[in-house]
Amino acid sequence: MTTAYDHKRAKRNVAVLSAAQAILGSQMSMIFVIGGLAGQQLAPNPCLATLPISMIVFGSMTTAPWLSNVMQRYGRKAGFILGAAGGLLGSFTAVTALMYANFWLFLLGSYLTGIYMCAQGFYRFAAADTASEEFRPKAISYVLAGGLASAIIGPQLVKWTVDYSVIPFIGTYMAVIAINVLGMLLFLALDIPRPPVPAEDAPAARSRREILREPRVVVAIICGMVSYALMNLVMTSTPLAVVGCGYDKADAADIVSGHVLAMFIPSFFTGHLIARFGVEKVVSLGLLILAVAGVVALQGVEIENFFIALILLGIGWNFGFIGATTMLASAHRPEERGVVQGMNDMLVFGGVTLASLASGGLMNCSGGTAVEGWTAVNMAMAPFLMLAGGALIWLVLKPKENPAN
Repeated sequence: MTTAYDHKRAKRNVAVLSAAQAILGSQMSMIFVIGGLAGQQLAPNPCLATLPISMIVFGSMTTAPWLSNVMQRYGRKAGFILGAAGGLLGSFTAVTALMYANFWLFLLGSYLTGIYMCAQGFYRFAAADTASEEFRPKAISYVLAGGLASAIIGPQLVKWTVDYSVIPFIGTYMAVIAINVLGMLLFLALDIPRPPVPAEDAPAARSRREILREPRVVVAIICGMVSYALMNLVMTSTPLAVVGCGYDKADAADIVSGHVLAMFIPSFFTGHLIARFGVEKVVSLGLLILAVAGVVALQGVEIENFFIALILLGIGWNFGFIGATTMLASAHRPEERGVVQGMNDMLVFGGVTLASLASGGLMNCSGGTAVEGWTAVNMAMAPFLMLAGGALIWLVLKPKENPAN
């Protein structure tokens, strides 16, 4: 059980990380709003317009292993400041690319932005570092709840900055530069000690292969991958499906806004549900809600179907992803934090990268109509949900063993 001082420090760290999620995290919604439009403006082929978005996710995937090692050795504060520096450099490179109308330089800027996106993914793990076992799921939830504010702040900043310069989108990327500078200052208030250095006579650290023999680690990674990748798969296709079915772009924007709110509003109580009912039940509920979202989407293309399906998709992601994060945070030793969390996020964002690339292909190349494409996207969820559900059932039925830590 933690001391009063430890609990006070944990709450302070959660406050700092929640603020970082709200302020620094707003750059992701900004970039996802304009990234494809800027790519369309610069790309030599319209088919490459959304490649900058995929490059951001790819950058996050390839950054995860080394950035987690940096945090393991030098601490969370150093890693998060480095992540904000990556976001700053990425937005500065994007400004330069827009000035010179260079698509390939713009892709480099997108990749560097992925360094920030990767660092943001570690906020949830950092929230658990100084939290007691009881407070841990709540801490993770509160930090992710900061995403609700970022979902509101980001689009508003786009409206205020997008026409700032005669060259479209430069003003928005300049605002992103300022956001990252502010974030670097915010992290100075973070108080998370470095992981303890193992004593000389301590058992040798386990290899990645040995860690992956830990059933709880494997199931947490699978459920995190499936929850995040399927959310991205369907969300990315939604605007194409809504407009393709004859609705306005404003309708698509409203549906996506409802989805984003559904992603983060449950964070205020997801941690309490995990503490009361157990992480396995909350993850299974998340997977079930994702399945129901797909079923609703397959029932028709009325505007109500899109709204309900995307709201359920957001809630399912929240329960599944926060639950998987909580499961992973309690499934390894402290000295393995860097290796396990880096491996997890590399695999999770690898799945998201594939989902973002597959989404457009399923939507546009799976039939002659938007309805057929939308059907293919939602049908594609089924085998992955069965994989994650089967893994979770196996874990629950498996005889209990002593935890790794």
